[in-house]
Amino acid sequence: MNIFKALAVKDIDSATKAIPLIDVGPAFRGEPGAMDTVALEVRRACETVGFFYLAGHDVPQAVIDDAFAASREFHATPSEVKRALKINENNIGYLAVNESMQRHSTVHKATRPNFNESFFISHDRSADHPDVVAGTPLRGRNQWPDGHARMRAAMATYFKTLEKLGEQLLPVLARALGMPADYFAQFFRNEAHINLRFLHYPPQETDDEEQFGQGPHTDNSFITMLAREDVPGLAVRLPNGEWMAPPVIPGTFLVNLGNIMKRWSNDRFLSTPHGVLNDSGKDRYSIAFFYSPNVDAAIECVPTCASPDDPPRYPRAVYRDLVLEFYNANYFHRKDYAGATAEGATRPS
Repeated sequence: MNIFKALAVKDIDSATKAIPLIDVGPAFRGEPGAMDTVALEVRRACETVGFFYLAGHDVPQAVIDDAFAASREFHATPSEVKRALKINENNIGYLAVNESMQRHSTVHKATRPNFNESFFISHDRSADHPDVVAGTPLRGRNQWPDGHARMRAAMATYFKTLEKLGEQLLPVLARALGMPADYFAQFFRNEAHINLRFLHYPPQETDDEEQFGQGPHTDNSFITMLAREDVPGLAVRLPNGEWMAPPVIPGTFLVNLGNIMKRWSNDRFLSTPHGVLNDSGKDRYSIAFFYSPNVDAAIECVPTCASPDDPPRYPRAVYRDLVLEFYNANYFHRKDYAGATAEGATRPS
């Protein structure tokens, strides 16, 4: 039996009891006492479920709508156009259906590749960008199809808008861990590692028990900000083991923590399993913004999350090594690059 079949339909009131809705607007506006009040709400959400609805973010709805229109435009282009932009060693470009798989997931041992297609972009670097010239792993150029200037502009605008939102959230997350508000900023300077993923889930066969749109997994990001439309499919595993289908709440992003925040917090904050099963009979689109530190950042336990009775559970690690390990485990195309990037992955630039 497919593990998502037990999902119950949740209305917004019951959904926000399981996944809190947090209005960050007062903290963003600098209202007196708001930063610590909002940080406390974020802390509770991160410790209890690892997800929260983000309200008060001030991202214009038009920017989100334009990004979804751009995603539809890209995924409607001919297959040969998309495949000419095949995802590369920097995990930028087009990933076709059945070319990724949660093979090393501890949540569920998937037996089929993921039934979605994706278009990944990152910082829109120029050809003379120092990291492009040096061939620095994970710091390459975007790939764009010809003749889609408006689509490209909409995607780039969404990227920059969500990047700013991520920067605004850093002080909230730092305070949620009892650290100074500027603590995380040092790790995100000189271009945070960002993957913006425009996802398309074609309708699935409803009687295939082993096929997922995206197999159950945890993200390898610091945080992920997800924009969705009304077509359902997402499932989140709550701490009690129940799989829940979180409804779309207008004006919010659904935010979850990734394995990097879990590692940084010494498992205090949760990286929660989730996946997608699109049995709606319709095409489903979502936009995932994976926000993570600079690839050269050293990830080690935050001081407030360790004690003599609870020492650090993870060794110090460079983020580039962690993300490449994740990519190599879950993307079929990585077999062409794993050996070639191994040396560069461990050499600080």
